[in-house]
Amino acid sequence: MDSLLEDTHGSVRVLTLHRPASMNAIDTALRDRLIAALAAADADDAIRAVIITGAGERAFCSGQDLGETATYGIDDVAAWLTANHRMYRAVRALDKPAVAAFNGTAAGAGFQIGLCCDLRVGYPEMRIGQPEIRAGLASIVGSQMMAWHTTLGHNVELSLLGDLVTGQRAWEMGLLSRLVPQADVFPTALGLAERLAAQPVTAMRLTKQRFRAQTDAAFEGALDAAIVAQRTAYASGEPQAAMARFLAARRDASKAP
Repeated sequence: MDSLLEDTHGSVRVLTLHRPASMNAIDTALRDRLIAALAAADADDAIRAVIITGAGERAFCSGQDLGETATYGIDDVAAWLTANHRMYRAVRALDKPAVAAFNGTAAGAGFQIGLCCDLRVGYPEMRIGQPEIRAGLASIVGSQMMAWHTTLGHNVELSLLGDLVTGQRAWEMGLLSRLVPQADVFPTALGLAERLAAQPVTAMRLTKQRFRAQTDAAFEGALDAAIVAQRTAYASGEPQAAMARFLAARRDASKAP
């Protein structure tokens, strides 16, 4: 199964995270496919905007594939996070506008992909948040990006409790650009992408470059800090234990009649 689907609607490239059995969780193959597809879209003059969405109705992206990260030790952390950071940079580096169509749960790395996009469309009943702390990981990159959209109090609440809030609550916090019924998420995202695609190309590129210039120092600082923090977390053994508990619970649930 291809972990990333690509489609084109006029001048809009649609990239669909396609691991529905894993709630579109990010593994190495999906991450690499997404980075390559984003670069290709940016290099294609016929493409004027990008939508990122997820397969199915359960999830946009549930975050990092814990089945993969549970196997990591402290010496694997830097390479893993460096690769993930390339993915976030690939979204931010687009000179073309990007819209996240949150068709379902957006958590952790999935939420952060959405935060890297220019606009985010969700629905009231969806679940969204930053649950890294529950997996024994520090909330570093996500908390930095949330700081550009919501208050410090909301950021602290989401980062320290690790709760997934509803789309309605995320909208109230300023984390969503549009809140619509679930059936309208993709049509609304497509309409926004088409409006963005109709804008002058050079002005769009220069405006996006200016936004990146305003935030890059903090963003890159957060990426560096995340590697240091997560190595410390892995040295404590907390992430490995939390992920093992999660995977055991998932196995038990799959065996239940």
